[in-house]
Amino acid sequence: MMDLNMLRQFVVVARLEHLSRAAEELHLAQPSLSRTIARLEHELGTPLFDRANRLRLNPAGVLFRGYAERALGELDAGRRAVAEATEQGSGSVRLAAETFLALTEPIAAFKRDHPSVEIELQQMSAEEMPRRLRAQDIDFCVASQPVPGAGLESAMLLDEAVLVVTALGHPFAGRDSVSVGDLADEPFVIARKGHWQRRLLDRLFADTGQTPRIVCESDEAAAIQELIRTGLGIGFNPDFARRSVPDYPVAAIAVDHPECRRTLSLLWSAEAQLSPAAELMRTAITTWDWESERA
Repeated sequence: MMDLNMLRQFVVVARLEHLSRAAEELHLAQPSLSRTIARLEHELGTPLFDRANRLRLNPAGVLFRGYAERALGELDAGRRAVAEATEQGSGSVRLAAETFLALTEPIAAFKRDHPSVEIELQQMSAEEMPRRLRAQDIDFCVASQPVPGAGLESAMLLDEAVLVVTALGHPFAGRDSVSVGDLADEPFVIARKGHWQRRLLDRLFADTGQTPRIVCESDEAAAIQELIRTGLGIGFNPDFARRSVPDYPVAAIAVDHPECRRTLSLLWSAEAQLSPAAELMRTAITTWDWESERA
């Protein structure tokens, strides 16, 4: 008979699409986890995974994963609501973002104002955000790019210019602005596909019919900045980063293109019943002075 442990184990296997890694994360023996998945498939009357070359969710598995995640999310939301209603705690908030650089100050201010609220942070790609919000296993996401998806609501936090960043000795360093055409032969140090900076780069170059020359892709923001500083290539930074670390030894130059901008947005599920703690967090983030020098 289907139970919560079975659903939780299925969701982990579905996310990782790898039995041994899922068993390690769940602290279970792999044969035990395999039997659980087999029992679930038997109860549903259909396989949930393709097992030809490697474990992959099949269409039935993708369909069932959505229901399983939503069921577990609703149960967790109910548990948290009861805890808050009976004063077993002051609540918790689960917040995901592509990067937390822009959120450090508002989160710190929220924690000072509400020290008993527990904050859980997760780094997450924009592609994953809609599913996780609809499953209600996170309360909010902060994204630096459009996140399409039915059943989501959003509030714009900040709209700002994105600048080209170079080493101090680069020929661009003394200029007020550059065009996209000026960037055509430059080596780029940039985030991997899916990240907002990479999507911006691809979008700007698509208008010219050219392909950007990428010499390094990385998920490490600090490493990207250091590689740019040493002159390996150039990259992009939002204006926020220049204001946040004004003394970092790189040059920041405006790009003469109307779409070379970043929009920071807060997203949540339209169907979610936000806890009092989550409502406080939403108010704190949406009313934060994002344009100020301290932001």
